[in-house]
Amino acid sequence: MGTVDDYLAGLDPDDRTAVERVYAIARDLVPDARQGTGYGMPALVHRDKPLLSVMRAKGHIGVYPFSPAAVSAAAPMLDGFDLAKGTIRFQPDAPLPDDAIRAMVTARLDEIEPH
Repeated sequence: MGTVDDYLAGLDPDDRTAVERVYAIARDLVPDARQGTGYGMPALVHRDKPLLSVMRAKGHIGVYPFSPAAVSAAAPMLDGFDLAKGTIRFQPDAPLPDDAIRAMVTARLDEIEPH
């Protein structure tokens, strides 16, 4: 798969809006993140490490922060959403809360940034 923009171009409008929103919040937090891939998925990349991928799957949109700890950081704000070790699933008509996206991206950023 190609970059985030290539991926977004192939989505239907409702899915594209939902996916773009998650990426936009992540870009606000990490403006120097670039488009690339992570584990074969289109992703935002920071310091050559995958930061976040958001993709349409058969029955949901999946958010992949490449970190179980990042999912855990957002979990308290995601009551009623389907969570797995490294994935958060949602529907376009029931978007993730902005604060949850910020918590997840911030947690992943903390793992990537040198301390």
